[in-house]
Amino acid sequence: MDFLLTQVWIVAAGLLLLVMATSLRVLREYERAVVFLVGRFWKVKGPGLILILPVIQQMVRIDMRTRVLDVPQQDVISRDNVSVKVNAVIYYRIIDAEKAVIQVENYEAATSQLAQTTLRSVLGQHELDEMLAEREKLNADIQRILDEQTEAWGIKVANVELKRVDLDESMIRAIARQAEAERGRRAKIIDAEGELQAAQRFMEAAQILAAQPQAIQLRYLTTLQGMSAERTSLIVFPLPIDLLRGLAKGDERREEV
Repeated sequence: MDFLLTQVWIVAAGLLLLVMATSLRVLREYERAVVFLVGRFWKVKGPGLILILPVIQQMVRIDMRTRVLDVPQQDVISRDNVSVKVNAVIYYRIIDAEKAVIQVENYEAATSQLAQTTLRSVLGQHELDEMLAEREKLNADIQRILDEQTEAWGIKVANVELKRVDLDESMIRAIARQAEAERGRRAKIIDAEGELQAAQRFMEAAQILAAQPQAIQLRYLTTLQGMSAERTSLIVFPLPIDLLRGLAKGDERREEV
């Protein structure tokens, strides 16, 4: 009888050790366990050593670290009817393990599909120039929309980055022609502004010279000095401006007579 009782105690101890071995779980610092008791949510455990009773309790292990989601290349038609191919990368993490397990079947697949849809929707509301020049603003808009929609799943979208915006070869050539035409337009505007400023300066100089007749004489002599300084065979005989004026007045008198 004692031998049989001893055997029973040995079997019971072995079963207890087996149950304890299968019940103990070790969770790392970045892991959490969503525990269900007879099919109903009980609590979130971890990190460290936790106890899960077999049969009546089940657990789902959740990684709380930041994840990187590579959004596949998407065909987007911009607001100005330009077809482009865009891909992006999304950084997100789980902040509520309970919601990530209970509220959505597969949070990673759901986030990926939502990111693709949001990427096409947001970029389709902007023109091509905005996609190329305002990436930071577009990243912020996509991140805000994703964060609002994934909040119910216990997910926090930390950052969104557009990786590449690919264009067709025909569109690249059209953009190059447009840029060249824009540079030509700016060059013509600069030339016109230069002519306008020069004309204004000439007008101001003429008004100043007209107010002082002696200034015209000085300007005339300065011009002759500059011409004589050059190594040329040109011979210059300066004539007084007053003499020319006297001759002009004499011609007028003869015409009147």
